Formats: sequence, structure tokens, C-alpha cells
Amino acid sequence: MDTSNKNSLNNKTMVIVLLDGPYISQYAEIGYKMAEAALNRGYQVKIFLYMDGVHIPQKDQNPRDFQNVSQNFKDLIKKGAEIKACIRCAAARGYVDQSNYLDGVKITSVYDLAEWMKKDSKIITLGR
Repeated sequence: MDTSNKNSLNNKTMVIVLLDGPYISQYAEIGYKMAEAALNRGYQVKIFLYMDGVHIPQKDQNPRDFQNVSQNFKDLIKKGAEIKACIRCAAARGYVDQSNYLDGVKITSVYDLAEWMKKDSKIITLGR
């Protein structure tokens, strides 16, 4: 079900900032569950990936003993979540273009995060 139209009509926005990469802590999974719950309640969801958080939406992840975090974020994009990754953090970790990421993830600057924070949003930061 495409919820992007429903969410774009809603003024409620949740911004989630993720600082840790997948499989090093549970923050990516917690962020996913919070985003999914917010989308189901009609919130617009925006996720900013900062520091090692830029590892989360990489294509072709295939963890043997963990749930595939990247697949979870692919589902969030389908449900209307907007996901951006810090360009300086991505470049520092070897991601120089969009080809490393799931479709729908944009590499951008922290100025976009600042714009999201200026608006009337609920902001949650997860990471160490």
C-alpha cells in the first residue's frame, strides 16, 4: 500500500537521525521499527544517516546471522519514508555516488538535516 499521499497531507513529521552502522548495535533496527510505527500512524518520516549510519542502506547486504537491515529500509522507502545520507560521512567511508545505495536514498549535506529540524518535527537521534 502506498502511503506517501496520505503522509504528505499530514503535517506531523518524525525525523530520525541514525549514527551507528548496521550489525554493530540495535539502533538501525530500533530506528526501522520507530519509522514503521510512525508511518502506520500517519506521520511523515524522514531519516538522516550520519557518521557510520551511512552504511545502513547499502545494496547487496547478505548477513548470515542477522536480519537484513537494508531490506527493512527498502520497505520504509516503499511506504513513503524519505532517507538521506551525509555526503561527507559517505565519502569518508568510500561511497562516492548513489550506486552503492538502495534506490530512493539520496546523498546530501547536513544542511538538509538542519532544514528538517527547523520545521515542526519530532526529532529522535539513535547512536553512540
